[in-house]
Amino acid sequence: MVNRLSASEASFYRLENTTTPMYVQSLFILRNPRGGLGYDKLMETIEQRLPQIPRYRQKIREVSMSLARPVWVDDHEFDITYHVRHLAVPSPGSDRQLHELVARLSQQPLDRSRPLWATYLIEGLADNRIAIYIKSHQALVHGMAAPALGHVLVDRTQRPPPFDEDIWVPRDEPGAVELVLGAVGDWVAAPRTQLQAVGSTVGSPLTWAGRKAFDAVRAIARGAAPRSPLNTQVSQNRLFTVASGSLEDYRTVRARYDCAINDVVLAVITGALRNWLLARGEPVGSTRTVRALAPLSVYPDHEFDSAGQPIGAVTPFLVDLPVGEPNPVVRLSQIAYATESHPTSTGLVDARTILTVAGFAPPTLHAMGVRVATAFAGFSGRVFNLLITNAPGTQRQLYICGAKLLETYSVPPLLPNKALTIGVTSYNGTLYFGVNADRKAMSDVGMVSALLDEALAELLEAAQ
Repeated sequence: MVNRLSASEASFYRLENTTTPMYVQSLFILRNPRGGLGYDKLMETIEQRLPQIPRYRQKIREVSMSLARPVWVDDHEFDITYHVRHLAVPSPGSDRQLHELVARLSQQPLDRSRPLWATYLIEGLADNRIAIYIKSHQALVHGMAAPALGHVLVDRTQRPPPFDEDIWVPRDEPGAVELVLGAVGDWVAAPRTQLQAVGSTVGSPLTWAGRKAFDAVRAIARGAAPRSPLNTQVSQNRLFTVASGSLEDYRTVRARYDCAINDVVLAVITGALRNWLLARGEPVGSTRTVRALAPLSVYPDHEFDSAGQPIGAVTPFLVDLPVGEPNPVVRLSQIAYATESHPTSTGLVDARTILTVAGFAPPTLHAMGVRVATAFAGFSGRVFNLLITNAPGTQRQLYICGAKLLETYSVPPLLPNKALTIGVTSYNGTLYFGVNADRKAMSDVGMVSALLDEALAELLEAAQ
């Protein structure tokens, strides 16, 4: 029996092109341990985790004449050394050099004849640091049941318990005739379903929570998003930069104004976007807005896995960021009101809930957010101006291969005609902003870090 790609997985596989590669990407900054974190040790650790993510040893096979969706097949020539690679920046490497390298790596396409992922160990960083950059195709990651590699690579202790020996025997790969016969059988059994699957370009990657909120969000989406320099044709080239802020500062603002951390994050981004527009000489009238798709991480009341743990989900949330409002507190109150009005606001993930999730959930939650965004990007017209994914993580020290995890950033993909995407991850007392931009449309993206700091400082000052 063939393992056929779901409608959403096939959509991500087919939608990808040279300007909008559909990749889940993470950047981890580590303290280089005594004795160093070698390439062989990283490769061995990843091999130990592959049984938790079986699709990372599978490749995708097309069906002749596109009679049906492609299928997953075991890669009989699987070679982990092809997927785990070793790079270095000139020592002592700066953060800017690292970010330039990540931007270039994110542009490079994955080999479609092999399992669709790659991991890079990056050495040469100043201050005794090393980095791990992970890139996986969006089709590989299907929520908590099929998490991202970064989800399972991170440990809660410096010396995790040993893993069982993995004896992997690839299953026989179906021949071309078998794939065609399977497709014909699917047509005979469910012709309407197959017609929809083959004829559709964009699947529906929405979870239960997303479907529940879909009608409410679609009502907003009927109106086009405001015109913005953020919406332009995207090139093949990227710029990546980062920012960070103390989670305690965000909690101070949250407590003062009785709102959610996510509201404060969106208000800070709004303030930064306002000042970015002003720096560009853009008119910023009092009613001007920028519409963000900011998927929310939720835990539906009735969804649990086989172990009784809540199943993470992501629901769409379209919010008009009031960049025209000069008062930072008013901006925050308007965003908080929009969040409270969202139909799934009572199920939002909090710091207590995230502790029940096995592994390091943010890479997978970011991927689920991109799935939701891709569904909305398929609407005709300009539905939103930019994507913001925000994934809560644990507030305790974590490790990779025994090395302390210092910083963690999402490198979110750009969607068609969207020149900016921001991924926010909370971890160990800090919020980490990964900012991915089109190099041509946003050559000034390097100022975003300072603008985010300024916007947070405004709110902190008002909260005194």
